Amino acid sequence: MIKEIPFWWATAPELPGYADKPLPQRADVVVIGSGYTGLSAARSLAQRGVNVVVLEKETIGWGASSRNGGQVLTGLAVGPEALIKQVGVGRAREMHAASLRGLDFIEELIRAEQIDCDFQRVGHIEAACKPAHFAHFQHAQELLAREFNHPIRLLDRSQQRDELGTNYYHGVLIDERSAGVQPAKYVRGLARAAERAGAQLHEKTPALAIERSAAGWRVFTPRGPIGANEVLIATNGYTDAAAPALRKRIIPVGSYLIATEPLPAEVAAKILPRRRMVYDSKNFLAYFRLSSDNRLVFGGRAEYKVSSPQTTRRSVSILRRGMIEIFPELANTPIEYSWSGNVCFTFDRLPRIGRMNGLHYALAYAGHGVSLATYLGAQAADFISGTGGQTPFADRPFDPIPLYNGTPWFMPLGALWYKLLDVVG
Repeated sequence: MIKEIPFWWATAPELPGYADKPLPQRADVVVIGSGYTGLSAARSLAQRGVNVVVLEKETIGWGASSRNGGQVLTGLAVGPEALIKQVGVGRAREMHAASLRGLDFIEELIRAEQIDCDFQRVGHIEAACKPAHFAHFQHAQELLAREFNHPIRLLDRSQQRDELGTNYYHGVLIDERSAGVQPAKYVRGLARAAERAGAQLHEKTPALAIERSAAGWRVFTPRGPIGANEVLIATNGYTDAAAPALRKRIIPVGSYLIATEPLPAEVAAKILPRRRMVYDSKNFLAYFRLSSDNRLVFGGRAEYKVSSPQTTRRSVSILRRGMIEIFPELANTPIEYSWSGNVCFTFDRLPRIGRMNGLHYALAYAGHGVSLATYLGAQAADFISGTGGQTPFADRPFDPIPLYNGTPWFMPLGALWYKLLDVVG
């Protein structure tokens, strides 16, 4: 029987319950959402002596922060060439540099707070699904070196088994700077760090509505209202009707994962000799890595829909089939866990941070959120406390999506388009 919970939850220390604590009547700052963004912001604010309250609809880190693949990556969802076309070379350099600062920031935070979360700078692999994709890697290598001073290595198909034990791909790109983490251990450790700094955490306390008041804001919850001078929306792919203006500007997309039973050591060493994080070059991409106990954690956009129990169950056979295509030797390996979560996109696939209608926000990391969310959460704290905040994501256009109210009715059409691109691209 496949366990329908994130594998990471089963191997992360439990937190104390935060559901029954009395809700204060007022705080300096109310943070809505207890993922990486919200907890990082709360920690930074509390360290400055700010009275900060975190409200979580479910349990601490319940969303994508404890469900993702644990890949802590350089760069953004938008590749270097497309990024330059979108924002210009100067802003592209700033954004790329911010992604690297995010990696350094999370590494230093983990060290400073002594969070035991299996963080390691193992690097990542991008695998070419077609020969044309490997040719694109060669162009990206030149561009990254010239415009971003960011070296990467390429191995063609005849050499790739030194890094990735399969003939399925047509060469690989290797970036040594990326890292891996056990995401549930990390978000729970981050929660403890925020609490040690003085933040108040409250579970099972959804924000139902947010209204202006004479003294700032009132956030309404099933346990009563709480007043605040400032409010930070940090709900990412789980943004709901409490923040309708943001909901019209972001797209939640389900990401689906399975985890095998532990593999024999020799099999694990064969398929991923250096234990790097891996994703491939399709639009309907696959991504995978080894856990600390040698399970293959394998994910992808198995269904181009918002995460649900139904889509998660349907995804198992899709993901298992994709895993066996890449690694035929795993055909008889049992799947022990399956789960899913929502990642969050903007139309241009770039993150956003700023203020809208008086409310602060940071969100939309498009699958690159482990370090970026942590970093931009701290940047949001800087903005709120008036102590700076320098980020190239702060002044980007952020218009509502036409004919959209937060329910992504167009995703089936998007899925067909991306499938077509994967066939012809």
